[in-house]
Amino acid sequence: MTISDGETPPATKPSSKESVGKESLGNESVGKESVGNESAPSDSGAAWGRVQERMRLDLGDNVWRNWIKGLVLGGIDDGAVVLHSASSLVASRVNSQYADRLRIHWQAENTGITHVRIEHRPEVPMMPERPTLGHSIGHSKGVGGAYGGNGYDAAHLADSLPPHPVGDSGDELGGVLDPRMTFENFIVGKPNELAYAAAMRAAESDTPSFNPLFLHGGVGLGKTHLMHAIAWQIRRRDPRRKVVYLSAEKFMYRFIRALRYRDTMQFKEQFRSVDVLMVDDVQFISGKDSTQEEFFHTFNALIDQNHQIILSADKSPTNLDGMEERLRSRLNWGMVADIYPTTFELRLGILQARAEQEDITLPQKVMEYLAHKITSNVRELEGALNRLSAHSTLFGVAITIDTVHELLGDILRASSVQLSIDAIQREVARYYNIRQSEMHSKRRARGIVRPRQVAMYLAKDLTNHSYPQIGSRFGGRDHTTVMHAVRKVEDLIAEDKQFADDVGMIRSLLNI
Repeated sequence: MTISDGETPPATKPSSKESVGKESLGNESVGKESVGNESAPSDSGAAWGRVQERMRLDLGDNVWRNWIKGLVLGGIDDGAVVLHSASSLVASRVNSQYADRLRIHWQAENTGITHVRIEHRPEVPMMPERPTLGHSIGHSKGVGGAYGGNGYDAAHLADSLPPHPVGDSGDELGGVLDPRMTFENFIVGKPNELAYAAAMRAAESDTPSFNPLFLHGGVGLGKTHLMHAIAWQIRRRDPRRKVVYLSAEKFMYRFIRALRYRDTMQFKEQFRSVDVLMVDDVQFISGKDSTQEEFFHTFNALIDQNHQIILSADKSPTNLDGMEERLRSRLNWGMVADIYPTTFELRLGILQARAEQEDITLPQKVMEYLAHKITSNVRELEGALNRLSAHSTLFGVAITIDTVHELLGDILRASSVQLSIDAIQREVARYYNIRQSEMHSKRRARGIVRPRQVAMYLAKDLTNHSYPQIGSRFGGRDHTTVMHAVRKVEDLIAEDKQFADDVGMIRSLLNI
């Protein structure tokens, strides 16, 4: 029988083969509620259909399709909704990232729901395409079928949703948020610990602790990851806060379009009514006077309302060329957090975490080798890991150092930097806040000797120069002085973690 829009599908009596009080999922009895495709939808089945649609509207089509769409309702018992997934990865990710969102939308259907749990069930069949509720938001036609709901009104569904945090739903105003970029997946080390702490504070605070929060650092060091993580955390804590995340390029594009269509008032209202404005790569608007003018007024309006502003760039506000002085001054108002180049330990930690998340088996020696050799940025490091994993999977071979040389020759050659002793002295002097000339002086103050020894150690470790050659570049010192410095620094690295971190940081600043 064909079910027309708005018509309630007739109830179907369970067959004698079905166990009383339970419905079947494939060949397994999984709970008290119906989730099969052939039986008529129960109340909870219809509710799950509406929750699915809420999640799609809330998260956006891409995220919903990847993580939520394939979930199957297992049952509802004592306030707990149990969902099943054929993928262990999906079950783990949804439990950690989306369980709270699912609970909120289930509570709109049933206030007795206290939590949602996703279980890995390999025997769960892959679900076919689900019909959506209604044709589009604003249409009031009901829907039949396995996930239909007695003439449920899609327009009513849209009205019942909380205000949507813009940015990850495909909404034109904001950009798309990556579900992988959360605080849980961010590896913290000395180079990024300040930026991480500031980002966490901004995400956990209902009112701005510092405004704006300005994150800056080189390419591939984690600025965008932290921006996405802040947006996800704010959404998790308070779904009603309106968050807009977008790039500075998209801000400019929307402003130009508003000018073209003489719709600047709507543009102003959209951006000045948000609770949190997050703009990535602010350096893009340098030299673009009209866009800077509009951004300046948007910035002031949000600050006056005590709404949070979070920005990122590749340089600190002071060093942003082509930025108006009044705007540069405002960017310096709040918290400016630098993300430094990664240390060896941080790169190794990132590799280990990514390998675990993606279920990639890689020998420890290979990971250490990659962490030593690929120092430019984290994206390149993760790209190398993905390339090795794909090769191992496609050809069924184990990854060795020789394999790394064969597959990653281009990356390794690009990362191989020939350093001069002068460059090492300059970077060490800058790190310890002394003059480079002290590397050649005869002064023996502790604050001078230790940096000088570090520079000698790095010169020996990172260049091909001999001890006498190095000594000659440090004020004509004897080769035995250099040998003593190298041994002293090696001992301190083994004994003093803080000192070891300092040496590692200098290595990173040298891009080694």
